[in-house]
Amino acid sequence: MRRTSFAGFRRAGSFAALVVAACAPSSTPAPAPAPVVTAPTPAPAQPAPAPQTDTAPPVLGPAPSVTLPPIDRRTLPNGMTLLVVEQHELPLADFVLVIGSGTETDPAARGGLASLTAALLREGTTTRSAMQIADQLSFLGADLSSGSGWDLSQLSLHTTTAQMDSALALFADVALHPAFAASEVERLKKQRLTDLLQSRDRPRDIADRVYAQALYGSAHPYGRPATGTEQSTKAIRATDVRRFFQTYYRPNNATLIVVGDVTPADVERRARALFGSWRRGDVPATTYPRATSGATKPTIFLVDKPGAPQSSIRIGEIGVARSTPDYFALMVMNTILGGSFTSRLNQNLREKRGYTYGAGSGFAMRRQPGPFVARAEVTGTKTDSSLIEFMNELRSIRDTVSSTELARAKRYLELQLPGDFETTGSIAAQLVPVVVYGLPLDFYSSYVQRIENVTQADVQRVAREYVDPSKMAIVVVGDRASIEAGIRALGMGEVTLRDVNGAIVANSPRP
Repeated sequence: MRRTSFAGFRRAGSFAALVVAACAPSSTPAPAPAPVVTAPTPAPAQPAPAPQTDTAPPVLGPAPSVTLPPIDRRTLPNGMTLLVVEQHELPLADFVLVIGSGTETDPAARGGLASLTAALLREGTTTRSAMQIADQLSFLGADLSSGSGWDLSQLSLHTTTAQMDSALALFADVALHPAFAASEVERLKKQRLTDLLQSRDRPRDIADRVYAQALYGSAHPYGRPATGTEQSTKAIRATDVRRFFQTYYRPNNATLIVVGDVTPADVERRARALFGSWRRGDVPATTYPRATSGATKPTIFLVDKPGAPQSSIRIGEIGVARSTPDYFALMVMNTILGGSFTSRLNQNLREKRGYTYGAGSGFAMRRQPGPFVARAEVTGTKTDSSLIEFMNELRSIRDTVSSTELARAKRYLELQLPGDFETTGSIAAQLVPVVVYGLPLDFYSSYVQRIENVTQADVQRVAREYVDPSKMAIVVVGDRASIEAGIRALGMGEVTLRDVNGAIVANSPRP
């Protein structure tokens, strides 16, 4: 018996229904014929407009002025200074405790002591372990950091105002009651010794170390590494750290910068409660021996780094202190020379010749005259050619600069300033040099106008006074076997050999 599926019946039924529907008379009248519509004659096609190309760069408007909210300055009875800036846009606050002593106060035989002391602040107090400090910061959602540099040490806190009571209590405990446990001192010393060992293999670190030693000598604080040496690090004991802290961490040597959703009166109330019992003390003045450079002609310090594909170059001399009245003219001049991507050094050595990924220059302004340096990491085969171009640019900056270069440098400095004041943390950071170097509280309010006042004559004057290629120190770290002959052939100056620590290498034959 033949079986028919249900699907077959369904298809047959559908077909029958279609046939019936097709044969049935329609009850709907036929539609009327559609009217005939004649399409209009199209208009002649118009040629497409030529694409507009604007080859002129956009014209920048005037540089915005930066005016900080009022800075409230107060002093506690123990000598601690408060600087408070109100910023109520967000419920955040930044606190920076600035100590007016740093790396320059390191004893000669205990190099790196200031930075090690600052690092140890976060490694436990008399009532909290390092782990407890970290756990509490995580719970509060706060950030705590510490460090040391030339002319200062600092402890910084970033917190929400909702957690400010607890965060500030922790901040004050870390600042006033560090434990400096011997175990923590030894642990951080081991970490530093590892870092120092690694830095001995990095040409750029070697170049920086030898350059400072060449300018100032090892007896001057600026001639020694900020993080010390292997020998000085091994010599540091927990008692040295405690003595350093007790000597320099005093309220009359401290300023607390506060920026955020706060009021000066509330900050003073909290500071009195947390720091009021901090006892003032005599802080010794730092003495600076005479720098040993005193060069009257260029001297080349060559450090052998066998097999190095690049050479690290440092060229310069002792510069100026931060207190110089020529600060703004020097900023503009150095921006033209090597302080921006479009500077002469970078455009020459990178963009035009391809010797390096970047070349630049700068003045390290400190309480005492810091170094001026022009620097780059260049391909080893172009070491001698790079030295030629460096010296050409250092000589030519002493001539007049074009009005275009001057205007571009001013704009670069003026337009980047507002970005330095976008957050509570960045505002606090910008106030640190105001504290350390005794700048006027309205320094940034007049910054743009003082940059704008710099003239071509000012640039030429400071270049001729502070950039003198005829007596600069030149440090080159690279593969001696492949670069020494070319360097000597230049006849730029006497070539002396140094090791990775800057010590003279005697009786070393050429490879």
